[in-house]
Amino acid sequence: MTISPQAFLPPKRRPSAGAFMSPKLSDQTLLRSLHHLSLEISSLEPLQFLRHRTSRSMIRRSTLLSILFEDIIRSSTAVFSPSALLCFQELYILLQRIQTLMEDSSNGSRMWLLLQTESLANSFHELTLDLSTLLDILPVKELRLNDDVGEVVSLLRSQCSRSTTKSLVDPRDDALRREVCSMLDRLRNEIVPDHSNLSDIFAQLGIGDASNCREELESLQDEFQNQTEEKSKSQLIALVGLVRYGKCVLFGASTPGSDLIRRRSASELSFPVDFRCPISLELMRDPVTVATGQTYDRDSIKLWIESGHNTCPKTGQALAHTELIPNRALKNLIAMWCREQRVPFETAENNRGLVNAVKKNKAALEAARMTGSFLVNKLSVSQSMEAANGVVYELRSLAKTDSDCRACIAEAGAIPLLVRYLSSDVGETHPNLQVNAVTTILNLSILEANKTRIMETDGALNGVIEVLRSGATWEAKGNAAATIFSLSGVHAYRKRLGKKTRVIKGLVELARDGPERGCFKKDAMVAILNLAGEREAVARLVEGGVVEMTVQVMEGLPEEAVTVLEIVVRSGGLLATAAAYRAIRKLGSVLREGSERARESAAATLVTICRKGGSEMVAELASMPGIERVIWELMGVGTLRARRKAASLLRILRRWAAGLDSEVAEGGYSTVNHVSTSATTTVVAS
Repeated sequence: MTISPQAFLPPKRRPSAGAFMSPKLSDQTLLRSLHHLSLEISSLEPLQFLRHRTSRSMIRRSTLLSILFEDIIRSSTAVFSPSALLCFQELYILLQRIQTLMEDSSNGSRMWLLLQTESLANSFHELTLDLSTLLDILPVKELRLNDDVGEVVSLLRSQCSRSTTKSLVDPRDDALRREVCSMLDRLRNEIVPDHSNLSDIFAQLGIGDASNCREELESLQDEFQNQTEEKSKSQLIALVGLVRYGKCVLFGASTPGSDLIRRRSASELSFPVDFRCPISLELMRDPVTVATGQTYDRDSIKLWIESGHNTCPKTGQALAHTELIPNRALKNLIAMWCREQRVPFETAENNRGLVNAVKKNKAALEAARMTGSFLVNKLSVSQSMEAANGVVYELRSLAKTDSDCRACIAEAGAIPLLVRYLSSDVGETHPNLQVNAVTTILNLSILEANKTRIMETDGALNGVIEVLRSGATWEAKGNAAATIFSLSGVHAYRKRLGKKTRVIKGLVELARDGPERGCFKKDAMVAILNLAGEREAVARLVEGGVVEMTVQVMEGLPEEAVTVLEIVVRSGGLLATAAAYRAIRKLGSVLREGSERARESAAATLVTICRKGGSEMVAELASMPGIERVIWELMGVGTLRARRKAASLLRILRRWAAGLDSEVAEGGYSTVNHVSTSATTTVVAS
């Protein structure tokens, strides 16, 4: 059968010319494959903006070759000589190389191809030389070609012979390359690019709108991942900065819905919650497991630990050690999912390389600074909400890039301007603008210095809280909750946030009422867990209904709900214990069917409830059918802490059954139960 090079999906990085091997096929199958391959090349479009004449000539030669192979297939049934067969095999390899070069040149970054114009010209010239050599040694007489096809071969030999004298670089391509290099030099010297020159360069490369710019940026970033030489990486990252700047100043800010996007980003998809880092809330690129068994993205948990924390962000438990164990199984699952969804997936190592390259490249840094300043200045000018939405979306995207971009945007004065778009009035009329504004603040808050800027900017914190309480969309509320979590990474701010009743109520309402789809509930739960680390905030959490909320969401989010409940019951006093009475049976169910970590937290929570709550609490647990068998099972197969807590729980149940209540608080639940339930709704001034 005919072998098509497109039978399998190509890898991200196309093979080099030396990687192609001669196929082991029968004579006729090889000829049919040659005919098929030459037709595929003939159907390609010539390169539109670089090497147009050269690519058109190569396509024309492939068309003539297809005529040759078609005639050989139709007229020959004999076995070919070894020299003819070797020539066909070499032609097959050559055609693969031609197809690869044509497709890569057509689909790759135009800016990068422009800088490589001399290398590209040499590649086409080398292919022409090889084709000319193979045509010269082709045993034409043995092939028994008809006269017309013989003339085609003569014509093809003549064309190749004329093109083998030297490798020519198109003067227009070379002049354009020099102009781009000159513009990058001016960027390094902090000179703002001339807009008319920039527009002319983009026009000559066919980059005519924001959509083309996005495609060019994706291609440049893909090429960056494929490079190993530092010089090439430096050039590529400088081009990324230039194209990003050009996109904003030439075509104006735009949102994804205003133009066509070739590929989807992970942030625009609802990806599995287990693939999302509990700290950054982004798709994990390099998942690692900490001592408590929880998994985080490596960069996020490293920043958490290096900031002085010695606890697990998700569970609040002290870390026995700070070793980070790579979770390769999860990383492979994420990579497979991304390929299926056509989402770009770069590893953390590659992302760190991209960020480091930006830091080392003066042109890229200046381009980022100029882009941030341009966008902030544009946002400061009075304009329509639709235009403002485009600018804020561009700031959101830029703030997601790296710490230098976050610093540039904040230093340019973006935060006070973003506050204007957090209000409920904006949310009612332009919900996307509110989402983009709060998400930009979230992205900016990742940088430690920006946390202080946000907390000290007049109206910024209140604006985020307003979005949390009354945001127009669940996405806006979820990103506001994530911002609260990010800001609470600073101890002083965590105490300040924990004193605000509106923050508590907003997080509890989002965790309780948020949609099951997406990560909105988790965003709120993680923020609550962080605030619960402050003892003063626990009382406000209890009064805000956090215990009742955990009972309601325990079936959908057992690990998060049980972890929050464990910390609140441990630090929340009698009110928390009283409210937890209704959670006992839910905790028993988690103890029976939950994950290893959830069962451990459930056992610890039940021990605290029974000890603080008295005999009625113990009686409620004891009334559950088969509870002792479940506890016995946990003692045998649970974690070390789970086994210890299960043993304590079993001892409490046995002593209660024997009428020995020394491990149960005096007065017990009967005292707690008579506390006025209205106390749980008392409002504390923020």
